[in-house]
Amino acid sequence: MDKKKLIQIGIACSTFLLSTSLPAQITERTRPAEWDQLVKGGRYMDRFEAMPEGKLVDNVWGADSVRPRFVDNGIERSDISFWGGNILQTKDGKFHLFVCGWPESAPKGHMTWPNSTVYHAVSDRLAGPYAIQDTIGKGHNPEAFRLDDGRIVVYVIDGYYIANSVNGPWTYGKFTFEPRDRRIIEGLSNLTFARRQDGSYLMVCRGGGVWISRDGISPYRQITEQRIYPPVEGEFEDPVVWRDSLQYHLIVNDWLGRIAYYERSLDGVHWVVEPGEAYEPGISFHADGQVEHWFKYERAKVFQDAEGRVAQMNFAVIDTIKWEDLGNDNHSSKNICLPMNKGLLLSVLNEKPITPETKEIQVRIRAEKGFRPQEDIDLASLRFGSYTEVNFGRGAKVISSQAEGNDLIVTFDGTASGITPDEFAPKLLGRDKQGKLLFGYASLPYIDYKSALLSALRPLYNKGKEELTVEVENFGLSASRETEIVVEQGGKCVAKGKVPALKPYEKTTVRLQAEGAAWSDTAACQVTFLQDGVTRGKNLFEEKKETE
Repeated sequence: MDKKKLIQIGIACSTFLLSTSLPAQITERTRPAEWDQLVKGGRYMDRFEAMPEGKLVDNVWGADSVRPRFVDNGIERSDISFWGGNILQTKDGKFHLFVCGWPESAPKGHMTWPNSTVYHAVSDRLAGPYAIQDTIGKGHNPEAFRLDDGRIVVYVIDGYYIANSVNGPWTYGKFTFEPRDRRIIEGLSNLTFARRQDGSYLMVCRGGGVWISRDGISPYRQITEQRIYPPVEGEFEDPVVWRDSLQYHLIVNDWLGRIAYYERSLDGVHWVVEPGEAYEPGISFHADGQVEHWFKYERAKVFQDAEGRVAQMNFAVIDTIKWEDLGNDNHSSKNICLPMNKGLLLSVLNEKPITPETKEIQVRIRAEKGFRPQEDIDLASLRFGSYTEVNFGRGAKVISSQAEGNDLIVTFDGTASGITPDEFAPKLLGRDKQGKLLFGYASLPYIDYKSALLSALRPLYNKGKEELTVEVENFGLSASRETEIVVEQGGKCVAKGKVPALKPYEKTTVRLQAEGAAWSDTAACQVTFLQDGVTRGKNLFEEKKETE
């Protein structure tokens, strides 16, 4: 049976088994009608693959919907309830899971989570089973990452642990956060981190604000003032952000609606939302079609291959509503590992920007271990172009192909690609000759994947000189060009001028002559950056209370 069908069956069964008896605890979100038209591969959720074969056990804790199950997938124990965490690999080939948990016998059950302990667990297999090797300390919702100097950071709510290796010893510390005249959206918890090309780190907080640290441990500085999540109804939490060799990715979960959304970005600040579910109940399925119907999948984390592609996702899962998981009962939680379709390595060969007049688009599909594009691909199934086209079965079709070494160069009819000037990673969908999903995002030779990123502080007015001063900093990874800056308040232009070229992390104070419009240092205002008349960035500052 088709894997997408298996997942859909799992979702339907989960809804039937659980939502009817727990109507006050979940909210069914209305899906856009266009989602019904998505083809296989159009949803991020289509990338989940069957769990590796393991030890199938029925006589174990959990609701009927999660038994029998693979008890050796991820980490689970009868005496500990696990939650959160992600995996790092060391040079010896071992996998290290940093996960939190609490005694299953605790009277409050799942509500014991504020007293979580962070464990370091190890396995020889990416999917587990993981066994606890040592205890790191108190903390919840860990996420581990490596600094450029090799040290390991394990973030937990309100702090972090740091060590020279995965084996410790661990030292506890706290990050420094600089809001930079911006409101902190929903506080600073459930942080998630992505390494940038220069070794700096981009962080997204629970509320959807974006922050940058020069090395991952030095102060995190906020560069956005609005959440970057989809503009839809939802109780959002559990963001997970990562960067592959091409672009940034983010998944955020609506915990009440039990649905997650998927986004992509060139710079980590400006995002596009792809249609369809990123994940929801029913994604943990066996090769034979059996589905482990966990009630909730939360704290999503990714394990990336050498190219940054997602090889596996792991989740905290629970078999019932959290408040019904009590000490010494039949309910609990674990961390589960789900393999992913990693996608293809693609690059566009056209040197000039693709437009609606581009007749042909050439795409290199790179060969790699276990994949021979010249022999494995069903060429007639391929579609290439904007995600707005290929996710719905449209897009450019194949005109011809030719071998180049072990790679395959495929020429597409460019007139149907749907690629627009703001495209930074066009998408390919199709299947191999065995019917397996093929997908990937292609690099464009004319796109700067280390673009400049200007960010301003709130403008200040010098009444004596009748001028505004604005501090501007380049948080991007390449030098900026001279850029026009426009300051507005109350819908009127107050001042405008030029920001000189800035190197990465360089900042300057721009002095702008006020143009006569009234100005208030506490009222809401807007700073816009433009190049050649095109908006390249916009900073919005809310009304500032006098007590701030």
